[in-house]
Amino acid sequence: MTRVESNNSAGSPRAGNQLRQQVEVVIVTGLSGAGRGTAARVLEDLGWYVADNLPPELIGRLVELGASADPPIRRFALVMDVRSRFFTGDLSVVTEQLRALGVRTRVLFLEASDDVLIRRFGFARRRHPLQSESADGTLSAGIAAERVRLSAVKTAADLVIDTTELSIHQLHRKLEEAYGGGVAAALQLTVQSFGFKYGVPLDADMVLDVRFLPNPHWIPELREHTGQETVVSEYVLSRPGATDYLHTCRHLVDLTTNGYRQEGKRYMTVAVGCTGGKHRSVAIAEALGELIGSESDGSADVVRVVHRDLGRE
Repeated sequence: MTRVESNNSAGSPRAGNQLRQQVEVVIVTGLSGAGRGTAARVLEDLGWYVADNLPPELIGRLVELGASADPPIRRFALVMDVRSRFFTGDLSVVTEQLRALGVRTRVLFLEASDDVLIRRFGFARRRHPLQSESADGTLSAGIAAERVRLSAVKTAADLVIDTTELSIHQLHRKLEEAYGGGVAAALQLTVQSFGFKYGVPLDADMVLDVRFLPNPHWIPELREHTGQETVVSEYVLSRPGATDYLHTCRHLVDLTTNGYRQEGKRYMTVAVGCTGGKHRSVAIAEALGELIGSESDGSADVVRVVHRDLGRE
């Protein structure tokens, strides 16, 4: 009964209006090559649901479905550009539709100088989407045509960012300030144990080698146990140098993650290796993950511990 009443309430017009009033939409648009794709990835890291070039008639439906989902989606980033046949250079229909639903709607416009756009297209070896429509078919003419088509959108935008002089990391920081709600995106840290005899993880950003510690494999009463069990972890952590090593690694990880945040990186994998990935690496990975989580500096890191080779022997 309780669940039915809750669902009916959530589906009522009044409840729907309340949900929509808590929804935010950012329309990401601007010149081709100015950084829309980068902006979309940053917003996704900040927790926004990103949709690319939706037909206008589906945008309101998407917001309605997201607001009534469980859990509800309350932040949408909609990427719109001249590649879409639905985009005429006039966003007023979309913004008016969303605001009529009670949704907070903002427009982000990205631009850059012609010289920088030409250089970026040269690096990417792509044609400008309006290049073939221009009189002489040149890249410069395509950029000029796009500027004209988007001039009204730029004028009406809530935020215009010129990426001419910005690095990717500087653009990250500007977007975090504007759309992060005052909180930088959390860095997701994975601590992964592994066995060197099975190979070093290819996606590791930092590799720690704990083979200097005595191997519980050679102690008969510990051999069949794993580093997740107290009897093994206590043995490993009580060995000379183990605690000092653990805290040194914690400090090194802290220095690295702080630098990653400054560079706009949001994912890091620390691989902890021993011979077979069963005892020492597992115990140290568990202890390191617990230490990082318990000594959080308020940056809301998401820490998870995984064991790649446990049970493989």
